[in-house]
Amino acid sequence: MADRDRDWDWHLRTLSSSARDSNVANDPASDSSLLQSVKKLYELCKAENSEDLVARVYPQINKLFQRSVASLSQSRTSIGLLLLAILQFYLDFGERVLHDADPSLRTFFRSCLSREFADPVVAEATIDFLNANKKKLLTSFPTLLPQFFPLMLKLIAWNGEKLEKSFMKVFSGLMSPGSFLPLFPSLVDLPILVVALEKVEKSSGSLVGNSIASMQKSTAPEMLLALMDEAYTGSTIGDGGGDSESEDSSTIDVADPLFLDLLKDENDGIAERHWTSPGMAAALQAAINTPQSDRLKHILRMAPQFLDVYFSIALRDVNNSLVCALIPLLMSRNATIFPDKIYSYEKPIMDRLGEAYDSPEKTELALQLCWAIGEHGGGGGSHKDEARELFEGLELLLYENLASSRLGLGQQSVFSSDSQTSRKSSQSRLLCFVVTAIAKLATNHRELLPRARVSLGKVARSRISDVRVWRRARDYLGLMTEPAISLSVLGPSRPSHGQMQNPGTVKWSDGATKMIAHVPFYILGGQEGPPFHDFLFSDTLPRR
Repeated sequence: MADRDRDWDWHLRTLSSSARDSNVANDPASDSSLLQSVKKLYELCKAENSEDLVARVYPQINKLFQRSVASLSQSRTSIGLLLLAILQFYLDFGERVLHDADPSLRTFFRSCLSREFADPVVAEATIDFLNANKKKLLTSFPTLLPQFFPLMLKLIAWNGEKLEKSFMKVFSGLMSPGSFLPLFPSLVDLPILVVALEKVEKSSGSLVGNSIASMQKSTAPEMLLALMDEAYTGSTIGDGGGDSESEDSSTIDVADPLFLDLLKDENDGIAERHWTSPGMAAALQAAINTPQSDRLKHILRMAPQFLDVYFSIALRDVNNSLVCALIPLLMSRNATIFPDKIYSYEKPIMDRLGEAYDSPEKTELALQLCWAIGEHGGGGGSHKDEARELFEGLELLLYENLASSRLGLGQQSVFSSDSQTSRKSSQSRLLCFVVTAIAKLATNHRELLPRARVSLGKVARSRISDVRVWRRARDYLGLMTEPAISLSVLGPSRPSHGQMQNPGTVKWSDGATKMIAHVPFYILGGQEGPPFHDFLFSDTLPRR
C-alpha cells in the first residue's frame, strides 16, 4: 500500500511539474515519462475505483490534454499516443467528474489524427482504441465516426493491409443515415485516394506531422500540374525540362475541387466529383502508365472487401429510401472505376446492366438491379432525372436481348442442349424482370409512359419463343391504360405521403369519379376473353 501511494504521488507530481517546465510545456510529447504517468494513474484509478482519486487526477490530466493540443502545430514529436491515453481516461471516468468526452474526441480527430494518420504506430493505436471502446462510442457518440469517415479511410489507405482485420471491426461504425450515401463513392475511390496521397508525399514530403489541409493550399496547383505533365509528356515538374512558363500553373485553381474532396477529413455530404476534369484524367492516366506501388496494390485488394461489408449492412439495416437513392449512384459510377482489371472484376455490382448476357453471375446481378429499380420507383417522384437515366438503361438491356438471344450464344457449340435450354430460360427470366421494371418505373413517373408503351409494344409484338415474356408485356400494356388500376398493381411497395393506397388493392369507393371500370380481367388468374360475371360495376360502386 505504501509503495502504491508513493507511485501515485510520483506520477501526479510528474504531471504537475511538466506544466512548469517551459520545454515540456510547449511540447508535452517530448517527455516520454508523461505517457507512462498517464497510463499508470489510469490503472491506479481503475484498480482503486475511488472517486476521490479520480477527482484528484482529472485536473492534471485535463490540463495536459489542453497543453498537448495547443502544442500540435509546433510539436516535433508524435502526440497521438498521449492523447489516446488521456481520451481513455475521459471515456472511463468522465461521468464521475462531469466531463463530456465528445469535444475532446473530435479535437483528437480534427487536430491530431489529421496530422498523424500516416504514422503507423498512431494509426494502429487509434484502431485499437476504437475497437476497445466501440460499444460506448456507438451508443454515446453515434455521429463521431460517421463524421470523420474520410479521415479513417485515409488512415487505412495509407497504412495498408496490416490494419485490415482490425479496421474491418470498426467499419460498421462509419455508417449512419448521414454517411451512408457519401461513404459509397469514397470506398470506390480508395485507389484514387492512395494515388492522391502518394502525390502529396512526393510533392511536399512526409505526411507524418503535417496537415494535408494546409499543404493543399500551397501545393495543390503544383501537384495537379505535375500529374498532367506526367500523363501527357512522360516527364514531371521535377525533371526541369521544357520551357514551361509560370502562367501555366495559374490555370489550375488553388482550391481544386478534386483534391479538396479526395483529401478531406470530414463528411460534408455528397460532393460532385469532377471525373472529367484534366486533373482526374491525368491521375488515372498516370496510374495506368506507372508501376503500381505496394500501397496501391493492397488497397485494390481491400476495397472490394469493404464494399462487400457496406452492401451487406445496406441490405440488412438501411431504410428503403436510402437504398433507393443509392441505385442512381451505383449506375453513375459505371464508367468511373479505377482502371485496374482485377479491381473492376472484384466489384460486379459496377458492371453495366447492358452486359448482363456476359455471364450467369452478371445476369443474376442485372435481375436484382432490375427488381430494385422497379420496386423503389427509380428514387420516387422527386428523382425524375435519375429515373430517366435508369429507364434508358432498362431500354438498352431490353432491346439488346430482344434483338437476339445473346445469352452465351458465342459458346453454343460446346454446350449441351440442357445448357442451351438453361441459358434461354435465364434470358426469359431477365426479360420478364426488365419488362416489369419498365412498367413500374413508368407507373411512378408518368412522363415515361409513352416510351414505356413503345418498349412494351415491341415485346408484345415480338412473339418470341417464350410466351411468358410477350404475354407479360401485353398485360402491362393493358394495365397502363387504366391509371388507377395500374397504380394499384404496379405502384410503390409502400404508401408514400402523396399516395396512401397500398399496392394490390383497388379503392372502389373512388369508382364513381375515376375511370376504373375497364378492369383487365385477363391478368387475374390468367383469364382471357369476356368477364365471367353477370353483374355491372355500377351495381357495386357507391352512389353519392
